[in-house]
Amino acid sequence: MCGIVGYVGHREVTDFLVEGLHRLEYRGYDSAGVAVMQPDGLIAVRKKAGRVEALAGALESQPAGGSVGIGHTRWATHGPANDINAHPHVGGQGEVVLVHNGVIENYSQLRAQLQGLGYVFKSATDTEVVAHLVAHHLEEQVKLGGTIDDNKTYLRAVEASLRKLKGTYGLAILFRERPDMIIAARNGSPLVVGVGDNEHYIASDPSPLVGYTDQVVFLADHEIAVLTADRLDLRHRDTGRLSPSVQTLNQVSTEIEKGDFEHYMLKEIFEQPQTIENAMRGRFDEDEATAKFGGLNLTPQQLRRIDRIVLTACGTSWHAALVGEYLIEEFARVPVEVEYASELRYRNPPLSDRTAVFAITQSGETADTLAAMRECKRKGLPSLAICNTVGSTIAREADGGVYLHAGPEIGVASTKAFTSQVTVLALLALYFGRMRHLSFQAGKRLIGHLKAMPEVVSRTLECHESVKEVAQRYHEATNFLYLGRLYNFPVALEGALKLKEISYIHAEGYPAAEMKHGPIALIDEHTPSVFVVPRSGVYDKVISNMEEIRARKGPIIAIACEEDDNVAALADHVITVPSVDDYLQPIVTSIPLQLLAYEIALLRGCNVDRPRNLAKSVTVE
Repeated sequence: MCGIVGYVGHREVTDFLVEGLHRLEYRGYDSAGVAVMQPDGLIAVRKKAGRVEALAGALESQPAGGSVGIGHTRWATHGPANDINAHPHVGGQGEVVLVHNGVIENYSQLRAQLQGLGYVFKSATDTEVVAHLVAHHLEEQVKLGGTIDDNKTYLRAVEASLRKLKGTYGLAILFRERPDMIIAARNGSPLVVGVGDNEHYIASDPSPLVGYTDQVVFLADHEIAVLTADRLDLRHRDTGRLSPSVQTLNQVSTEIEKGDFEHYMLKEIFEQPQTIENAMRGRFDEDEATAKFGGLNLTPQQLRRIDRIVLTACGTSWHAALVGEYLIEEFARVPVEVEYASELRYRNPPLSDRTAVFAITQSGETADTLAAMRECKRKGLPSLAICNTVGSTIAREADGGVYLHAGPEIGVASTKAFTSQVTVLALLALYFGRMRHLSFQAGKRLIGHLKAMPEVVSRTLECHESVKEVAQRYHEATNFLYLGRLYNFPVALEGALKLKEISYIHAEGYPAAEMKHGPIALIDEHTPSVFVVPRSGVYDKVISNMEEIRARKGPIIAIACEEDDNVAALADHVITVPSVDDYLQPIVTSIPLQLLAYEIALLRGCNVDRPRNLAKSVTVE
């Protein structure tokens, strides 16, 4: 959630740190800061609550020049968002300065112990405990004979400190007496090292590195990296030295720029024709009327043994999983359960060795999803990933999986990742279906429908002007209901989530038939109901639900197929979408709801790409 960036080399570090922090803003944060090694041997710390622009202003008035430094954007967990609690934090008498992403669960006990040793705390954070702890162990190492010019002294101090921490951390640490070095460590919170020409970088994700280097090393849990300008040493906390596995980063700067769009979210909504096509590219076997995947790492014989599938995810990915449940059960006739990852990681459900688990995640770093997948792997279940981020922890640790190929998603409110996830789940339904009961002709028909989706989604985006009119009418409402049936029930949930995330309006999604079991009490002339009602097998049922809302004078916004006169006669406002078969409707009907949330948020003056209190990648529990 927080963002970390660091550099050791020959460049002026401040400009890189500020630019890197700007690129990490999408992760969500409430303060920012940097620490820079100064020519006079001191570490200059500058930090401010608020946006990176405030930090940049502080650096203009109080410059901090040097070629080694670390930076941080904080998403508050312990203590309010203010200058004191902002990172970096100082340990001891200034001999240690560090930044931290994660949560230290035993920080209160460690804090009491350190206070007993005379360490004075200035902040309310758990991170300051780590800074003082490292300073304490550094002092202990010197007493044991370690010298301040020996990397091993600092490494041992860090290793001793890490063994006392319970929880998650991504750390980047500066030492006053070693101005040419950064030590980074990871457990449960992502870090990537960039390898340059006599320079090294550290970041929470690759985005700050784009344009500087394409050679990266993704740190795994319990790994520690010692970075100097000309050297990268990698160690495991428990087993010793490792050889870095350098990978090539296939990402270009234009992928993390807004281009001609006002916001990343709008850009990513309009990228969906291309990202859906990317999700399908190379994954059709026309001769066998099926899908094909190169990374599942299970043989057809192993896959045929599977008689139950668990889809686990959080947030928007969980809504995509609900669509996946309908798809796989309909086409493959395999029972599917959808589990909140945050619940599955602590439950002990009966799962046989004929159960496959798919962890669905955009970032590949979601803490709950990672923990749930690890728990299932521990029990010997085939654990696969549907993931967007190459090199992420979940992608590396899964037994196999499928990449979305949607490109970086910068907007906090997920859009293109959702439709890409649904597309991949449809491909998996086809794949499993053709292994079992689905006929050749049915497989060919499904392939044809999927191949048409990029063009269909391009036509769907033409509803944007209609959405703007609806947003203008209802942006001051304080409550919304979203209603749909079968494949469009998860779309109702997702539409409500989008509105809540970026416009801060209370919204709830329900199966339309459940409206009579309580939610109808909310209906009045001030509460809009958004019906997702394309033509389907339960179309008439949803029309009846609309009649019930209309009878109670509730405003109705309908997402309907083109030229649907029945809906037009009942709804106050109709946003039309192209007609597609039931099982592909979520890809189409979710798009006007993404646009509606976006336009309402704009009219309410909300920060669309960086909504309050939210982070793009939830890497803490």
